[in-house]
Amino acid sequence: MRRVLLLFPALILCAQNGLMPSGFDGPVGAVPIGWHAYSPPTMAFQAKLTDQGCKSEKPCVVMTSEKPGGAQEFGNLMRSFDAAPYRGKHVRFHAAVRVEGARAQLWFRVDRPDRSMGFFDNMQDRPILTASWRDYEIVGDVDPDGQAIALGVIQFGAGKVMVDDVSLAILGDSITEAPEAARALTPRALDNEIAFAKLLGYVRHFHPSDQAAATDWDDFAIAGARSVENAADAAALAAKLTALFEPIAPTVRVMLTGTHVEVPAELRAGTKVTRWSHLGYGGNPQSIYHSERVTADVADGKVPKDYADPAKPFEANLGAGVSCLVPLSLYVDDSGTLPHISTPEKAPHPTRRTGDDRGTRLAGVMLAWNVLEHFYPYFDVVKTDWPAELRRALSDAAVAPGSKAYLVTLRKLAAALHDGHANAYATNGGGPAGTLPLTWDWVEGQLVITRVASTVKDVARGDVVLAIAGKPAAAALAETESLSSGATPQWIRSRSLREMTSCANTSTIALRIASGGDTAQLRDVTLDCSRALTPTQEERPGKIAELAPGILYIDLDRVTQEEWPAALPRLAEARGIVFDLRGYPKLSPNFLQHLSTEPLKSAQWHVPMVAWPDHRDFTYKDSNWTLTPEKPQFTSNRVFLTGGGAISYAESVMGIIEAYKLADIVGGPTAGTNGNINFIKLPGSYQIVFTGMKVLKHDGSQHHGVGIQPTVPVQRTRAGIAAGKDEVLDRGLELVKSRM
Repeated sequence: MRRVLLLFPALILCAQNGLMPSGFDGPVGAVPIGWHAYSPPTMAFQAKLTDQGCKSEKPCVVMTSEKPGGAQEFGNLMRSFDAAPYRGKHVRFHAAVRVEGARAQLWFRVDRPDRSMGFFDNMQDRPILTASWRDYEIVGDVDPDGQAIALGVIQFGAGKVMVDDVSLAILGDSITEAPEAARALTPRALDNEIAFAKLLGYVRHFHPSDQAAATDWDDFAIAGARSVENAADAAALAAKLTALFEPIAPTVRVMLTGTHVEVPAELRAGTKVTRWSHLGYGGNPQSIYHSERVTADVADGKVPKDYADPAKPFEANLGAGVSCLVPLSLYVDDSGTLPHISTPEKAPHPTRRTGDDRGTRLAGVMLAWNVLEHFYPYFDVVKTDWPAELRRALSDAAVAPGSKAYLVTLRKLAAALHDGHANAYATNGGGPAGTLPLTWDWVEGQLVITRVASTVKDVARGDVVLAIAGKPAAAALAETESLSSGATPQWIRSRSLREMTSCANTSTIALRIASGGDTAQLRDVTLDCSRALTPTQEERPGKIAELAPGILYIDLDRVTQEEWPAALPRLAEARGIVFDLRGYPKLSPNFLQHLSTEPLKSAQWHVPMVAWPDHRDFTYKDSNWTLTPEKPQFTSNRVFLTGGGAISYAESVMGIIEAYKLADIVGGPTAGTNGNINFIKLPGSYQIVFTGMKVLKHDGSQHHGVGIQPTVPVQRTRAGIAAGKDEVLDRGLELVKSRM
């Protein structure tokens, strides 16, 4: 499966002063004045003004691309300007957009001092796919120290995107409350918070009242977390929960556990009934994951069988001495869900939230935990004690000394999913990341340098790193791995080793090195960590190279779709082929059509269809790829190289190789995580990413936590690294030669 988590790098443009003018200006056929069009050459992208087919009477912009580009490539129409007039303001970036064939997203970014990033949103979780004109917006707060604002519209894939009615409006001042100080939760308070968290999830995701559907759940969760903490006993907690939920869920009942309450009269009869229908988690109907309320007629007093009976609400023990009744379906008439009560008014704009505030931290944990509790598809495989994780995460969030410590809390929560896609991020940046000018791997129980940038003279390939910034290398790796989510040890290791080369821009990192692994030759070196440095990649042959007479090598991580047609004749004539897939491929899966004379299907992809809380009665919407044979057909004398760094879409490809036995697989097992990612936005500018669908192998067996196993396992050695050998590639080449 393809996955894209896009963060735009800081772009150095001439910032314009004053407020951004609304609409587009300039001559038809040109890029609008004040805007810039950018794309890689492979997309053949254009953005220009047109007076045809616009939503308004004024000229609009048409963006076109004749070529799809790679998975990470996009066309970008953007502008940048001084943030001074918007500092400390709550703003809305709006545009009307329609698409044909392509996919579009608005994006908005605040650049802070030292080129660090402030507020950022690129609609990654809600892409634009509709062919009719619709209005879209990004709402957020401009950081008080913002230096520049950059915004625009991006296009993925070949097709057309039309953009009209662009504007950036100031909605008011950004309100920042004094943060609530950190303090521990008492045992009673922790039980209260857990009870509120569980009811929060039941109502938010499954109770279909009009009032709940219109609720700002960030604000509601923060207010609720603060309200229930000091409830002295179960009776006081029940009263607080009732007061909180009654305005948005009037038919929900909270009672002391073991007591009986009457079902409200509004749940006993009606002519139409409504409920939530979830295809995974998400509010965007254009996404593969989306949620919507659906309505059906009640015939002869009988509710349709795929609707819960309103008169038989879902019952759950919330702990802390209280239980709840939550109707999962409601009767509805032309005026809305019953009973008819007024919807609570929203504040004109929300308060600016930060992770320095205790209530925001508690609410974020609750909101994230509930999405995963009800929608994560792999708890049957990973066997995590998820209720225990809620208790731990709430305890940690309460005492976290600030936003950075809170991010660690969220990362631990994500790590408990044992999901190679899962992670937690601060979406307002926190400073651009730099990178060390080297790569390393954990080989034979040591952190071994595998390649060094040419600018570094005092470190060599094969050297062993004993300590990083004074911390033993093994301890540094273990600490990083504890915060790295993964379904397999090999992915956690691969992910953590990459993360350990990241560091703050313009900083330096001290390493203790043993030359060639010889502890008698110790030395301390200091390496610069800079954003300007290109992350060093391990050395490989050219993208397409002849390794031996008649034997071609192709690096699927580097060869682009644009380069593929020219490679076809050479590959067809080759007597042997080594395919390198130790990372993430840029090619579409269509290249596999040249490896089989029979149709190929991908693994099984299952999107959860969720109608009940707590993973009860999960059903799935199924899909997969079908690839038909194409000429020319490549030689059967071929191997695929792979390993623990191959994840997601790479595993979709390798799964086909494994299932149809199209080649020997050389190297190590893959990451064991596949499926489209999903997003959870949290108050305070945080986000958690996770795998939103269940992927099974072709035969229906487990893929998550298993991955694709090599038919020819190969492990690296320190001696091989020091000698400049690629032992996985060497073994693959040896296999191909042996068959000639």
